[in-house]
Amino acid sequence: MSKAMLPALRPVEIIHAGLARRRAAERRFRLYGIAAIVVALIVLVLLFISIVGKGYSAFWQTELRLEVTLDPALLEVADATDQSQVRVANYGAVLKAGIRDIFPEVQDRVALRQLSGFISGAAEDVLRERLLQDPGLLGQRVTIWAPVGSDTDMVMKGYIDRDLPESERSVSDQQLSWMDRLVEQGRLEERFNWHFLTGGDSRSPEQAGIWGAVIGSFLTLAVTMLLSFPLGVAAAVYLEEFAPRNRLTGIIEVNINNLAAVPSIVFGLLGLAVFINFFGLPRSAPLVGGLVLTLMTLPTIIIASRAALKSVPPSIREAALGVGASPLQTVTNHVLPLAMPGMLTGMIIGMARALGETAPLLMIGMVAFIVDIPKGIFEPATALPVQIYLWADSPEMGFTERTSAAIMVLLAFLLSMNALAVILRRRFERRW
Repeated sequence: MSKAMLPALRPVEIIHAGLARRRAAERRFRLYGIAAIVVALIVLVLLFISIVGKGYSAFWQTELRLEVTLDPALLEVADATDQSQVRVANYGAVLKAGIRDIFPEVQDRVALRQLSGFISGAAEDVLRERLLQDPGLLGQRVTIWAPVGSDTDMVMKGYIDRDLPESERSVSDQQLSWMDRLVEQGRLEERFNWHFLTGGDSRSPEQAGIWGAVIGSFLTLAVTMLLSFPLGVAAAVYLEEFAPRNRLTGIIEVNINNLAAVPSIVFGLLGLAVFINFFGLPRSAPLVGGLVLTLMTLPTIIIASRAALKSVPPSIREAALGVGASPLQTVTNHVLPLAMPGMLTGMIIGMARALGETAPLLMIGMVAFIVDIPKGIFEPATALPVQIYLWADSPEMGFTERTSAAIMVLLAFLLSMNALAVILRRRFERRW
């Protein structure tokens, strides 16, 4: 059919045909967006399921009920009121005697060594605390719940397959039979692992805790917040309200935007060169970590603060200036209070980013093995992301669940901080 024979379309039909195509394209675009969101949510849910599935068991620890006699001869303690003697007492001998009482038939030296391996070194801390709190227990028989070793804990939680050949697992058949006997006697139970939340790091998985890393992160973020928020707000106020529009301020603005995209490890290298090598500040200290994270978060806070200042209508400034307020009074008394919710939101987001950073802290030595809980910003410390990195690199199976559990705690902190930012924005946001 020739072109001349085609029926001529009226303008209304052409318009309707175009609208139909545009609406179909709009529906497809919406479907693509919904599909992308669904896929992202599925991946996120799978990620959370994987982390929680591997890490929830770390909040439970297998413990052994033992009856032990606090024999002064075995403990090598003459006076229980002398804390110096109690702290260095030989609790291992008492614990070994207690577990041998359960299995009196075991006499072989190798078997006795395997039997003693049931008990974790953390059990000595349990006995020490009991005797420190009540010196009158010396010479008496007491019942304690002693944490077991990592291998026993992994068997009880199902991470070590009992059906594997003996040569392919770290627990012998004899140890499995002892465990079954202890379970039948009601001596082995899984109890809530308070030590994981209240203890410091350890080379043994069953003794490792996150409290030291949590305190290190808190001290580091405290230094970061005290430095970055006032500096960032002051810089944003000057650039947005007082700085002249010239080439210099243009260069400063471009560099601030560029610094927000610089990899975090670059800030770690800067901190290593300036704060540690030049100024001689202590390595692995929250003070240095806070200074490095301040440099990293400043661009984010400055950009967010400038955006909050821009959102304040010009009429507020004009009204304040019209009634005789100076430019400084206008900013301080009128503009800044209205922009503060947005600034706080930017600060919280910057702190959340700083909380999850690992690379800059590795460069300044916060990767060190720290057992003691830090008591100040000058003491050696580690941070929660660095602790996760250290545990993930450990070969012991027990650290796998500790790693996932620490990630759960870190995600809880991050989600809380982001939720707080959303709440603050919705609570104090002003719509003009």
